[in-house]
Amino acid sequence: MSQPAYVLLIDCADQKGLVYKITSVLYSQNVNIIGNQEFVEREQDRFFMRTDFSGKINDAHILEELRKVLPPDASISLRQKRAKSIVLLVTKEQHCLGELLVRHQFNELNANILAVIGNHDTLKPFTHQFGVNFHLVSHEGKSREQHEREVLEVVQRYNPEYLVLAKYMRILSPEFVRNFPNRIINIHHSFLPAFIGANPYRQAYERGVKIIGATAHFVNNDLDEGPILMQNVIPVDHTYSVQDMMQSGRDVEKIVLAHALKLVFNDKVAVVGNKTIIFD
Repeated sequence: MSQPAYVLLIDCADQKGLVYKITSVLYSQNVNIIGNQEFVEREQDRFFMRTDFSGKINDAHILEELRKVLPPDASISLRQKRAKSIVLLVTKEQHCLGELLVRHQFNELNANILAVIGNHDTLKPFTHQFGVNFHLVSHEGKSREQHEREVLEVVQRYNPEYLVLAKYMRILSPEFVRNFPNRIINIHHSFLPAFIGANPYRQAYERGVKIIGATAHFVNNDLDEGPILMQNVIPVDHTYSVQDMMQSGRDVEKIVLAHALKLVFNDKVAVVGNKTIIFD
């Protein structure tokens, strides 16, 4: 019979012997360490470590023993490996939603999509084809505050661990975001801040850009400036029309978002201030 699997994430001030101290605690609990990754951020002199292990454990006892051997400022996260519960927010574009629903259908996401919420009903029939609940929460004729209250009411019914903005084209207020610290994940094109506002691909076409990219990040109170999870670019050239660029942009966005979610849902991300440490 297989043993329960866990991930241990540690962030603390760097000092000698940390790997030995941490693994000694785990060894004393008779667990099997499967993998170990460490990183020291030199500017802040911070130590980060991610450990995969399996075994029957007393969570509270392991945490207590770790606190005895680690610096007082240590942040310790001990999580059993499992699929995360998520809710997706969408508007009208289908490419990111489609990628996530297909991966979910074939158990490639390490997450359970509990529901999709849209401020338009464009994607409702598509979502229902995958057996996932769709909730329309229209923004028409409502203040942002009222609309967000209604969205939050639906989200709270499901109590998800993460919200994913799968091309959700509404700006979330700080009041909404603070309900989900480092638990909202967004995707957008990587032209920012060069090409802001409407029609970024038209602007890119007119400037003759040579690469198109996407950025996935956690959402905080600074628009599109939260801790970055994943970025990628693809080449384009003068033969690309605006529509070609838009399609290429959609292709890279959906893959970058899926990769970022894989990192988060497999507990491979540590957030430090406004940046991330990725154990990939």
